[in-house]
Amino acid sequence: MRAADLDHKELLELDPEGGVIRFAGQRALLLDAVAMGVLRKYLVENFGLIAARAVLTQFGFAHGWRMAEAMKMQFKWDSDEELLRAGPRINTLEGFFHVRPGGKGPLSREGDSVLSSYEAEQHLLHFGRADSPMCWTICGLKSGYLSQITGKEIFVLEDRCLGKGDATCHLLGRTREEWGDTHAEELRFFEPILLKECLDTSLHRVTESLKVAERKLRLHHRALTRVAPDLEQPLGIVAKSPAMRQVVDLARRVAKVDSTVLITGESGAGKERIARLVHEESPRFAGPFIAVNCGAITETLLESELFGHARGAFTGATHDRPGLFEAANKGTLLLDEIGEVSPGMQVKLLRALQEREIRRVGENKSRHVDVRVVAATNRDLAVAVANGTFRQDLYYRLKVVELCVPPLRERRDDILPLARVLLAESSHRMKRKLSGFAPAAAVQLLRCEWPGNVRELENAMERAVALATGTRVEFEDLPDEIAQAIPRLMTVKGAVRPLEEMEKEYILSALELNGGNQTRTAEQLQIGSATLYRKLKLYGAISGARRTGTKASS
Repeated sequence: MRAADLDHKELLELDPEGGVIRFAGQRALLLDAVAMGVLRKYLVENFGLIAARAVLTQFGFAHGWRMAEAMKMQFKWDSDEELLRAGPRINTLEGFFHVRPGGKGPLSREGDSVLSSYEAEQHLLHFGRADSPMCWTICGLKSGYLSQITGKEIFVLEDRCLGKGDATCHLLGRTREEWGDTHAEELRFFEPILLKECLDTSLHRVTESLKVAERKLRLHHRALTRVAPDLEQPLGIVAKSPAMRQVVDLARRVAKVDSTVLITGESGAGKERIARLVHEESPRFAGPFIAVNCGAITETLLESELFGHARGAFTGATHDRPGLFEAANKGTLLLDEIGEVSPGMQVKLLRALQEREIRRVGENKSRHVDVRVVAATNRDLAVAVANGTFRQDLYYRLKVVELCVPPLRERRDDILPLARVLLAESSHRMKRKLSGFAPAAAVQLLRCEWPGNVRELENAMERAVALATGTRVEFEDLPDEIAQAIPRLMTVKGAVRPLEEMEKEYILSALELNGGNQTRTAEQLQIGSATLYRKLKLYGAISGARRTGTKASS
């Protein structure tokens, strides 16, 4: 038997009644090429490139090995050379690829030039042009066939690929010794231990992510049901004040479109939570959300952290490492403290945002990334642009939509509801049972200016939970700087607030503090019940206050 004599009419056996297809004597399946491409896409997106390549390479190896066994048993060959030549012929009949006529096989010095690779075709369809050879299944297929026929380990690798824009795919087969150390990383994909490590790592990562998400959901559900069942709380964001409601509404609207967002606000005001809201409400919600503090990393390390590096790019770079742009592919990347980035790094960020391409440190080729970038800063970037410390083009590229998170002192309606949520979270975490605040403690929380914003309030609640001896937070449980806080002249953006507005805010806060009980509120404010009633009616809060007061009194 010669390789040229192989014919699909003789190799293919169909049993329409029994639903069995045999090819070269072995039961076979007809699988759609696009479906195989979808499987490839699923593996890459859910387990990463390394795990996907290991799975497909070893799948191909097993298939090639089985086909070689079948060819030995099914036919009597004129020579071992003909059996080796039969491999490409069989693969062509199976529809995997077509070898350029005149090829001498992957074991020759010239190797095989492959045309019409189904695998390269599917990778281009689902991912676009690649940066490296992508015919992983075919390399495994050829390796398994040659290893079985020759009786020694043969590893077929690809140095050119249609999937990355080359004219043909080119395959070379060598032993491990012949490949040497320069291809050690590629040969690892044939090792079952790598596949096990990759899948174990992927499953562990997924499991841990699910555990974290479950803990967060339980925590926020506990907070909601215990302290504010009627309060809207996306991702722990308390938005009872008009200013914060406006920010949340704008964040939800901009989340639907894939625009770059700049989030500004004082340190600790909740910029990262707004960024997470944008991610969770966007079509990218199933992808990763990755945050990096640009101000905490030096310029050299920041470039490697964001864009990745190639092996040997600098001392200690022992292997290729993808950056956070690649890690956040199909998801959202938060560049926190963007105002601290150096001018040199600003240029590279601008290019990445404009071209949607990054270049690893030590590499010359660009890599496409599909990432939504959200930037955050507590600096006034417009002033930085005027001073020449921040690039104007990058500023406008980031500021497609700007979300200004107000400081806590300008959203005083949020202080008590937010304090209750944070108290419930800390109580649950520390396994303490605290029901709320004593009146004196609640009033003091409202008096404080909160220069550290939400972060300071969160720390105060954690301390209060740790020190409280009863079932609620007393005045003496508050940190000294909060207990001693004296209210300052209330201003908004430099303007003095009207007395009538401050009186309204104070009365409504006192009413809320007393659970809607008008009688007790009037006594504490040292005004008559009729006076309180008239003011509440003027504020438009009389119907809700009356129902709540009646319920509380009964």
